[in-house]
Amino acid sequence: MSQSRLTELTWREVRRAGERGIALLPIGSQEQHAGHLPMGTDTLLVEEVVDRALHLLDRDTAAPQVVRLPALPYGHSPHHLFAAAVSLSAATLGAVLDDVLDSLVSSGHRRIMVVNGHGGNDEIMRLAVKRLALRARVTVAACSYWTLTDAGDAGDGDEAERPEVTPGHAGWFETSLMLAAHPALVRTPVPARTPVEPPPLFDNPPHPGLTVERHGEWERVDGATDDASGADAGRGGQLLDDRARGLARAISAFDAASR
Repeated sequence: MSQSRLTELTWREVRRAGERGIALLPIGSQEQHAGHLPMGTDTLLVEEVVDRALHLLDRDTAAPQVVRLPALPYGHSPHHLFAAAVSLSAATLGAVLDDVLDSLVSSGHRRIMVVNGHGGNDEIMRLAVKRLALRARVTVAACSYWTLTDAGDAGDGDEAERPEVTPGHAGWFETSLMLAAHPALVRTPVPARTPVEPPPLFDNPPHPGLTVERHGEWERVDGATDDASGADAGRGGQLLDDRARGLARAISAFDAASR
């Protein structure tokens, strides 16, 4: 087996795994996802992609050993508190990641990868891994799962893509993935989203390269960035498989570059 779960290992097994393996930490969130998706959508989806990727690696006899940590289920979600969220401040999430990463180093791990499932965590996560590499003799990587695609194998995944609404929030992309991974948790029928005027700026800035935030935007769009009513489980499965293949390739590349 190329993978093991931290919660099922003894401390001696953890030490041995840390000598050659990669510790993998998924992080998610608990926050509103409009009226049709559950609060834990980000956590559920990052876990799904991670587990599919590790399943793919299990088929490869040359795959690296991966120690999968339990997902961190809370993230930085103050922009969703208007409805419901369990949110950590940026400082607290950064401190939690610092402590978790430092603990892994103290436990003997020298290669660590963080895989994120929530947009609000991305910058905080990337700063945390940069800080770790400055204070500890480790090699550490970070990514958000939706950014990884299987560029080496064009096919069904390419046909399923809609980059203009990926990743979005509680929209077509996430709803399609949830219909594929956890259909019982999707409240159907998924209602069509009513366009708002003026359009929100957080995901459609007026000029390329700008990050724009305007007070009250999330309330105006009722918690979703785009219309999810056309979400499709079949395309969601293709998108999940594509991200899983992309993550599996990323893990293998990280392994080869950091031995």
